[in-house]
Amino acid sequence: MKWKKLVTLGCVVVMTVSSVTACGSNTTENQTVEATEQSEENQSDSVIVQVTAVDGDQITADVGTLTTASADASGNGAPGGEAPGGDAPSGEAPGGDDSGNGAPGGEAPGGDAPSGDNSGNGAPGGEAPSGEAPSGEAPSGDAPGGQMPGGSSFEASGESITFTLTDDTAITLEYLQGSGEGTADDIAVGSVLEVVLDEDNQAVSVTVRNLNAGGGFGGSSEVTNGTSANTITEDTEVDGETYTSTGDDENALRVDGAAVTLKDITIEKTAGASSNTEDGDFYGQNAGLLVLNGATATITGATVNTSVTNGNGVFSYGEGTVVNISDSTIRTTENNSGGIQTTGGGTMNTTNLDVETQGNSAAAIRSDRGGGMVNVDGGSYVTNGTGSPAIYCTADISVSDATLTANASEGVVVEGKNSVALTDCDVTGNMSNTYNGDSDENIHCIMIYQSMSGDADVGEATFSAEGGSITAKTGDMFYITNTDCEITLKDVAFTLANDVFLRVEGNSSSRGWGTEGANGGDVTLTADSQEFTGNILVDEISSMVLTMKNGTSYEGAINPDGDGGTVDVTLDDNSTWTLTGDSYITSFDGDTSNITANGYHLYVNGEQVL
Repeated sequence: MKWKKLVTLGCVVVMTVSSVTACGSNTTENQTVEATEQSEENQSDSVIVQVTAVDGDQITADVGTLTTASADASGNGAPGGEAPGGDAPSGEAPGGDDSGNGAPGGEAPGGDAPSGDNSGNGAPGGEAPSGEAPSGEAPSGDAPGGQMPGGSSFEASGESITFTLTDDTAITLEYLQGSGEGTADDIAVGSVLEVVLDEDNQAVSVTVRNLNAGGGFGGSSEVTNGTSANTITEDTEVDGETYTSTGDDENALRVDGAAVTLKDITIEKTAGASSNTEDGDFYGQNAGLLVLNGATATITGATVNTSVTNGNGVFSYGEGTVVNISDSTIRTTENNSGGIQTTGGGTMNTTNLDVETQGNSAAAIRSDRGGGMVNVDGGSYVTNGTGSPAIYCTADISVSDATLTANASEGVVVEGKNSVALTDCDVTGNMSNTYNGDSDENIHCIMIYQSMSGDADVGEATFSAEGGSITAKTGDMFYITNTDCEITLKDVAFTLANDVFLRVEGNSSSRGWGTEGANGGDVTLTADSQEFTGNILVDEISSMVLTMKNGTSYEGAINPDGDGGTVDVTLDDNSTWTLTGDSYITSFDGDTSNITANGYHLYVNGEQVL
């Protein structure tokens, strides 16, 4: 049973860690943080432990110290020598070169290394946590092949302790950047904890340490938008103007706090380096067009071209900022350069856009830290780089009547407590590999996860699709890890690349996506008037509630190997399930006459019912 969410109490003791910028310019020496031994005289001190056993609310652990990873001058602090920064999961190495690859914050999962984006995201396979993750862009932070610069390792002292969790224990999760509330389910064998105990050996507070945290990706602690070659600060209408930029950290055009109508304008951002890809991902530095400070920009018939790192085409930043753009063409060619980008609570409304990106960590519809609202009606959205899903979501994104194509990444990635709603869209994902060829990474078309980068709130993600089609050219159709999510499907035409429709499982935590052994997924899947095929796999640290209703037809097996987590299935009288293998579930609500055994068996809570 899930423990109730607990509000973090008190202050978290901050351990000193080494810092490495995305460019890898800083060198630090190994630093050891000694764990303070619990004593009767000083019960308020914290102790660093690594869990060896979990028995209900009793935790047994080795006491020890944390030692930070050494970072050499090249910025290689990760075991594999890669800097956390850039693209992530499926594609580029986070290395941190001038192109923006290797920065923490981008997109991750599908292509770029999940730890490559500069955004600081530790995303799965695409955009980096900070922005896009799963498919290739670096989750903004994590370095896929190993520990990120500034990461830490646990060294046991030989002492062991046992303590008790209570309903009053404050549990905190340490992210790659920042922290948030957690539950007892986040504590597993292998977890490294910082614990404060009372005189009865009960845990007053527990911080689940993220050993990849603390590297710092070089992003500014305050909003850094850079400069602009052209700025509009007064309400006005503009027709047929051309705006250019070749300067570093410079927008071609900025709309600042004004209500502006832009018709048939041309934006050309042809040169100019980005000094920090996180500032570009988060705040619009070096973008073609940046709208901010509560401005409203209404744009029709625009042509936007960028050929620089962080050259996001059209960027909406900040609460109260609104971009309305229609009948326009956007092209970006370099890394960390989305087509439309929304962060900091901004709003983006689009109609009939033609968007194509070439770089890594360059989702066509992209959001990053602070999220916002994105509404897309019609148009074509195409990506060609790794870690560049058609949609990378850390916001509330709704898309209707659009074509969404990712040629080297997942089709859609949702990170954290955010949502994607598709209506009559045609989605294609083609995630060719994972960052650095990591064999632990999954290949998939749609990914829902939590990177723990701090760029997306922890909570239930939502994904819905009605009408249209979703095509996976490689890998599984859905992959869920380290998060709770709700998926609703209605009358969608699915084309699978393999025999897995849905995979819900934990991950190795090499990129900081939770704690290995406690970072599975919890999924509620509702299929309404839906035909679908393929196996559903739910591992032992994950769960699923599956409801099939209103004429849904499912052909597949659930956990055919017999091992797995809790799976509850409801099948209404108008829906059917045809087995393609033995299936093992925890509970079944429905009439077994609606199940076609097809020569296989259904086991419910260990008992054969078919």
